[in-house]
Amino acid sequence: MRYAYGLTAALLLGGASVSLITGHPAGAQVAQNDASQMTRVVPRAGAPESFADLTEQLAPAVVNISTRQRIEVDQPNNPFAGTPFEGLFGQRGRQPQQPQTREAQSLGSGFIISADGFVVTNNHVISSPGGRGTVEEITVTMPDGTEYPAELVGADAASDLAVLKVSASKALPFVHFGNSAEARVGDWVMAIGNPFGLGGTVTSGIVSAVYRNTGQGGAYDRYIQTDAAINRGNSGGPLFDMQGNVIGINNAIFSPSGGSVGIGFAIPAETAAPIVEQLKAGKSITRGYLGVGIAPVDDDLAESLGLPRNRGEIIQTVQPGEAAEQAGIRAGDIVTKVNGQDVTRDQTLSFLVANIEPGTRVPVELLRDGQRRSVTVTVGKRPSEEALRQQQMFSGEDDDGSGMSDSEPNGAVQEQLGLSVVELTPQIAAQLGASSDTKGVVIAGVDGSADAARKGLQRGDIILSANYRQVTSAAQLESAIQQAKADDRDALLLRIQRRGQPPRYVAVRMR
Repeated sequence: MRYAYGLTAALLLGGASVSLITGHPAGAQVAQNDASQMTRVVPRAGAPESFADLTEQLAPAVVNISTRQRIEVDQPNNPFAGTPFEGLFGQRGRQPQQPQTREAQSLGSGFIISADGFVVTNNHVISSPGGRGTVEEITVTMPDGTEYPAELVGADAASDLAVLKVSASKALPFVHFGNSAEARVGDWVMAIGNPFGLGGTVTSGIVSAVYRNTGQGGAYDRYIQTDAAINRGNSGGPLFDMQGNVIGINNAIFSPSGGSVGIGFAIPAETAAPIVEQLKAGKSITRGYLGVGIAPVDDDLAESLGLPRNRGEIIQTVQPGEAAEQAGIRAGDIVTKVNGQDVTRDQTLSFLVANIEPGTRVPVELLRDGQRRSVTVTVGKRPSEEALRQQQMFSGEDDDGSGMSDSEPNGAVQEQLGLSVVELTPQIAAQLGASSDTKGVVIAGVDGSADAARKGLQRGDIILSANYRQVTSAAQLESAIQQAKADDRDALLLRIQRRGQPPRYVAVRMR
């Protein structure tokens, strides 16, 4: 289960104080004062006296999903490295070490969407944490205890969705997607899943918000919010309406404690269903992309520009060569509409653009220097999540980079130099102030105990060459390390370029 944090105690107390002081809702007070105009409200048809019949019908299609994984773990540093006692405690620090792994398991929920065994769940249920391991086995367990080995048909990290396939000798029970756009705040909903590994568990509640933006960012930060209890292990399970349709896929909770506090989030069916169909068909998911960094328009900015509240997003950065730059969009522009649709908190720029087919020409309305303008953008193709993460790593919006980043380990580069590196793309080069024709690899993190840290190397430095040989990939840098080892050398001469400084040579001792 994923978590979203940030709700303050002041906000909680503020909401509670209104009820304690007044003793009844403000709307009820108005109705009492003007009973002659009060319209009688009756429960919407379908609210049951019991959820038992609905549960009996739907629960057979909700499954438990477990995985067995092999996870890479960091090796502890030798406290005697660099001393005469180093060789007495295992391998000497300068010798390569085999990566250590451990076995791990994960538990989650899912639901069957066809009689022939297609199963929907969250991507994070069946993927290794941080991408540092391999999922070796996926098992789907039916409510009656029957287990099936599952094949991963397709997964999409951006939307956090995955499709599995099991083979059974009989037709399996299944459920259908409903239309989440028809949901209303206050509608009854029911969640079935596998919290804490307990097995099939049913909770009920109401829809608290139909489209909730949690502030986490991204194209799919748009959820159904519910107070139906959702806990660890409910991830990937269905959120049903009272007609038995899946209107959401339980995905995250808002909790300062790790348990349910009545604020859960589900991926809307209208978002999930088209992606699931593409994954079932074995297709890769393509999304639109502008190549901009954005931020919402807050009240002060809206006031200063005379904009309506909850409208538009401001462009913070523009990636060189991407769709936005080619269309003439600049940093400081405020985008108010895309293809005729308003940009709002519930319908963000990222969401609108991601759902446009790459290559499509669309009008974009924006505000620049107080003047309204319209430009036509040919929407680009959104890069992979890994490529986007690497771009953001050097955007200045991350931490100070003093420790190892969460990027993929680079084998010998990390073991021998204490460095984590990524490919230098034109986008990253622009963020680092380097020319677009600069060739090399970028330091994404530095182990504070390595000689590289003592020599002052830091995240954002570009490695141009190693022992006078140009390097343009982690593999080439690893090759240079292996060659130095073969030549019985203990150090590697790196040529380093840092923003605003001329290139320099730094000899880094290997471990």
